[in-house]
Amino acid sequence: MAQEDVFKKIVAHCKEYGFVFPSSEIYDGLGAVYDYGQMGVEMKNNIKSYWWQSMVLLHDNIVGIDSSIFMHPTIWKASGHVDAFNDPLIDNRDSKKRYRADVLIEDQIAKYDEKIEKEVAKARKRFGDSFDEAKYRATSQNVLEHAAKRDALHERYKKAMNDGDLDALKQIIIDEEIVCPISGTRNWTDVRQFNLMFSTEMGSTSDASMKIYLRPETAQGIFVNYLNVQKTGRMKIPFGIAQIGKAFRNEIVARQFIFRMREFEQMEMQFFIKPGTELDWFAKWKATRMKWHQALGFGADHYRFHDHDKLAHYANAATDIEFLMPFGFKEVEGIHSRTNFDLSQHEKYSGKSIKYFDPETNESYTPYVIETSIGVDRMFLSVMCASYEEQVLENNESRIVLHLPAALAPVKLGILPLVKKDGLPELAHKIHDSLRFHFNCQYDEKDSIGKRYRRQDAIGTPYCITIDHQSLENGTVTLRNRDSMQQERVRIDDLLNIIADKVTITSILKTL
Repeated sequence: MAQEDVFKKIVAHCKEYGFVFPSSEIYDGLGAVYDYGQMGVEMKNNIKSYWWQSMVLLHDNIVGIDSSIFMHPTIWKASGHVDAFNDPLIDNRDSKKRYRADVLIEDQIAKYDEKIEKEVAKARKRFGDSFDEAKYRATSQNVLEHAAKRDALHERYKKAMNDGDLDALKQIIIDEEIVCPISGTRNWTDVRQFNLMFSTEMGSTSDASMKIYLRPETAQGIFVNYLNVQKTGRMKIPFGIAQIGKAFRNEIVARQFIFRMREFEQMEMQFFIKPGTELDWFAKWKATRMKWHQALGFGADHYRFHDHDKLAHYANAATDIEFLMPFGFKEVEGIHSRTNFDLSQHEKYSGKSIKYFDPETNESYTPYVIETSIGVDRMFLSVMCASYEEQVLENNESRIVLHLPAALAPVKLGILPLVKKDGLPELAHKIHDSLRFHFNCQYDEKDSIGKRYRRQDAIGTPYCITIDHQSLENGTVTLRNRDSMQQERVRIDDLLNIIADKVTITSILKTL
């Protein structure tokens, strides 16, 4: 099945089973805005808990804050967002559709990579166990030709982006014969910049109103509060401040479901350090964050680092952690060495000193910052994509199952009485009432036991118990594992101990 078809099925599955709905759907929706349903909000909260606890609970020198969405407009002037927070956009005259020029070119680079991998895959199949992949990549004429084109394009793109040369970006699109996905034509406009911030007005009257912005990132709320946190918490460098919150970007090219939205949620941590130590800390946080992702068990081959060709105006090092989505490797987290740009700018624009006094060296300085920034929605999508599977079983039946990490699953235990009589529902409710204080359980008595198993598989419930007549006799139930579908008899009194340690956030944290 084509990966784009798989992705369409995942999107449909999210709606059908209460994970994600199009926002304002009864009014025909609102572009690039989505609502999380009853299953989605549970899973989203579990993702946030995993991140928050891994940051704040496991690090003595990281604390959290919750800054406001509305902030003084000068903050965004100081941060550079008013002048430099732009995307290069290009229109196709035939389809009337607008695209990000950089995304079109990056997709073209990815196509060369895909051609190389296809050549390697064909050779691997042809030569079998004797295949020397490294030698083939170094000697195959087709691979070398694709790699040369890819590298040449990459260098042109890198230079154009670093120079801010919009004409060069358009020329790349023309030279590479990139077509509009809708019209199939190359009838392009010039590339132009578009600021992504939403603006509004604060004040009771139009004469007294002030233009303010919906924050495009949560980081600035941390920077303007860094000294408050440092002093009240008696924090010593190095220390970090973590925050989870909404951000807003007027994305013109919003696509791929919840991957790129106009209203989204970020999990950001700014780590304040002594100048000169930033590259060591950058390397440490790269390793720490990759370990966090891989602890979910999807396999190291699903992740890779992608170092930035064009550094943001505030950074001296930057990389992305990319995850293999059905539509290719895409960024889910950014790690940046932000230098002291943000704090220096806020000191300049506010006129107030926010330097850190180091009692060990008896000096004052503006700290450097390492940032880790992860999109909650992108993380949610990556987990869904990695977990979704359509299985054909031994009896030629099929099932759709979400192999969600147990700690992130919205429901941890399905409680299913075999029949709706003979005291089985009463015992099932009693079990439900005793376990619901420890993790999320779902009681279900409708339809056959097989159909109920399938419903729980489809929402990713890692365990189900079936209460039958034997349960009334000896106090045992059938415990079913979602992934293996294996069943075993266990005592009702042992359920909490058997399940709890496997489905809590703590079960993952212990591996970090």
